Amino acid sequence: MRGTLYIVAAPSGAGKSSIVNACLARDPGIALSISFTSRAPRPGERHAEHYNFVSAAEFEAMVTAGDFFEHARVHGDWKGTARQSVEPQLAAGRDVLLEIDWQGARQVRDKVPGAVSVFILPPSRAALEQRMRTRGQDSEEVIGRRLAAAREEMSHYDEFDYVIVNEVFATAVDEMCAIFAASRCCPSAVTPSAWPGLPGRCPGLNH
Repeated sequence: MRGTLYIVAAPSGAGKSSIVNACLARDPGIALSISFTSRAPRPGERHAEHYNFVSAAEFEAMVTAGDFFEHARVHGDWKGTARQSVEPQLAAGRDVLLEIDWQGARQVRDKVPGAVSVFILPPSRAALEQRMRTRGQDSEEVIGRRLAAAREEMSHYDEFDYVIVNEVFATAVDEMCAIFAASRCCPSAVTPSAWPGLPGRCPGLNH
């Protein structure tokens, strides 16, 4: 049976990576796809662990070669998911999770109608700004640009199957894990060869 593709998106500073990492530690059945980016590593980030860091020229060459499952320019830098990071695992029956932006999520949904998408919202604009400043990794100029982009990013939350408001971290993690569990209990998760003729009835989860 083909694996399920999970898409998780959020504005910068909403806590997406922290929630995803906590969920992956709890659910070893899901593999995280490591995205490519043309931006420079932030303090503490490591190549091939947080991102595959490449130059803008290298990224654009991969785009021309058709290597990406999805890609977009975000805050002036390229980000994308390579096909070889996703397709072989799905074909082998492994669930895969993508941490991407709403533009990339739209591209993936067009290509994989069975993908399960989740958008994470901060509890408020003030909370989002505070989280960005507490992180201490970006300049005032970058923070201002990210806050300006957040409103546009958050306006696309209703394109997703599920929305989680990250006000209480532990609750947000529980909600994300519940989404993973629910998708595995859907009728579409039944192995077709074992039960031929049974239709899948969960919107967004049919493979």
